Amino acid sequence: MSVYTTVSNEEMAQFLRQYGFDVPFSFTGVAGGITNSIYFVDIQTPTPQRFVLTIYEEVSANDLPFFLNLCSHLQQHGILCPAPLLQQQGKAFGLLCGKPAALISFLSGKIELNPNEKQCYAVGKTLAQMHQATLDFPLKYTSRRGENWRNKCVNKLSGCLNNDDNLLLQQEIDNLKHIPNHLPSGIIHADLFRDNVLLSDNEVSGFLDFDYACNGQFAYDLCVALNDWTRDDASNKLLPKKYQAMLSGYESVRPLTNDEKQAMNNLHRKAALRFWLSRLHDFHFPPKGEITFTKNPNDFKELILTFRNME
Repeated sequence: MSVYTTVSNEEMAQFLRQYGFDVPFSFTGVAGGITNSIYFVDIQTPTPQRFVLTIYEEVSANDLPFFLNLCSHLQQHGILCPAPLLQQQGKAFGLLCGKPAALISFLSGKIELNPNEKQCYAVGKTLAQMHQATLDFPLKYTSRRGENWRNKCVNKLSGCLNNDDNLLLQQEIDNLKHIPNHLPSGIIHADLFRDNVLLSDNEVSGFLDFDYACNGQFAYDLCVALNDWTRDDASNKLLPKKYQAMLSGYESVRPLTNDEKQAMNNLHRKAALRFWLSRLHDFHFPPKGEITFTKNPNDFKELILTFRNME
């Protein structure tokens, strides 16, 4: 959640009129993530309403139906997530400042940056339920953070990194060949960090930010979540009790196969590599915007080294 595209009052008013809102409104840019421009929009109807306006900086208008239809599909299957509001003409998104944009429902709850074990369990359980719910989703989407992206990032970063980091990157990319291709797969979130989940007490009240959702291996998606939710920010080590809580929550719905269990170390490393690379890229080639937020790449480099030592 960031702001790269600045919107004027008139541009916002024209966009909101496509939804039938010709009333006073206010909007505020939101910082937090690093992909899209995000605004909170408050509509002064008789009962005030808040929406989340997302301007998609990377996703094309041709690809956007996958993400919006996925959220609608998940809602229909009982997974709480933001869903798009339809315009008066029935469209789920429009153009704002020349870019695809959607007005999304606002969910209650709060982001918990220091989750307890019960919350980790709930997130793991809901992630497994999400995986199960996507088994009959008809659309497919290839990850924008796959092999081609990795290779481009490594080549672009090679001149910015020292020899040790360049070597580590290459070794971790080579290690990906040890992950079996036949692991259970479907639609995954691929970015289920703590700031992409809303909680009410110890229950999940919403999964957010499906912008990296794609076809992928379920256990990899679980490792993406475990790497963030069960990691202690101070020591950068995984906390065993939180780790087991999230794993137990997940397996209460979808037990891992033996092949998945054997691949977990390499899947953890693959998940850490993906975010080490993206953070390295944003650190050395920072995105431009009115509100931006760059995260520390070394967190995931250290996590890779931890898993290498564990192996």
